[in-house]
Amino acid sequence: MKHNDFWRWGAGVLAGVATHLLFALTVWHLFWFLAGQPPNEPLPVDARYQGWALAGNALAAIAFAVPHSVLLHPSTRNRLKARISPAFYGLFFCVATCVTLLLVIATWQTSPVVAVEFTGLPRMLVQAGFYGSWLSLFYSLHLGGLGWQTGFTPWWAWVRNAPAPRRDFEVRSLYRWLRHPIYLSFLGLIWFNPRFTLDRVVLLGVWTVYIFVGSWLKDRRLVRSIGDPYRSYMREVPGYPLMLAGPLARVPAPSREPSTDQLPFPAPSDCATVRPRAA
Repeated sequence: MKHNDFWRWGAGVLAGVATHLLFALTVWHLFWFLAGQPPNEPLPVDARYQGWALAGNALAAIAFAVPHSVLLHPSTRNRLKARISPAFYGLFFCVATCVTLLLVIATWQTSPVVAVEFTGLPRMLVQAGFYGSWLSLFYSLHLGGLGWQTGFTPWWAWVRNAPAPRRDFEVRSLYRWLRHPIYLSFLGLIWFNPRFTLDRVVLLGVWTVYIFVGSWLKDRRLVRSIGDPYRSYMREVPGYPLMLAGPLARVPAPSREPSTDQLPFPAPSDCATVRPRAA
């Protein structure tokens, strides 16, 4: 290995390690933030100050949601991949996600006004739902490929000088019953809260809308990258349970049945190729 290549390789290794340390730090802070541990002191009771602070919270929540979706858009990915190697785009996306989440947590203002609070058995059930949502989230990430979510898989192939991996999506486990188990698990993290102060109501509203819109946008990306196999999957499996109508329900077949040919190229890193379901 040449001298310049060695330093380039070393810088790439350091970037991957630093990214995953940042990811672990973000998960730690996100857990306590969503568990209800206030990052800052409660606001003064002054109504005008609370209004501005709650508006700032809403902007912070949006500031995470919008860049997250923009970076996943195919046109954005194509423009950035002209400057960022495919082996490092996943790391870049992971860093952007972690930084925006940490900014939300660091700037969040907690309101002293309690809108809803559960006690006794309901509180225990809600807390069980919160911890269960974390387990469901990591299991769903495992099914979808946690290494793809953090950028580890393509980066590790680069470190070993191995061929770029191809990402496949196999319809198995939770994906047999819903198309978006990761988003549903994250939804549980914000809904299963035993104590909703006004700021948590703001977070709940903004991120619930983001999750449903993000699910719809993800379906569109996968249809674009995979094509007819994913359309067939959407006809058989709803986006979420109990969805009877709309884009996140089962999508009916078009009036003219399209061909079922696979695309001749690998899907982008946030997408996948659908494998037939096992009998």
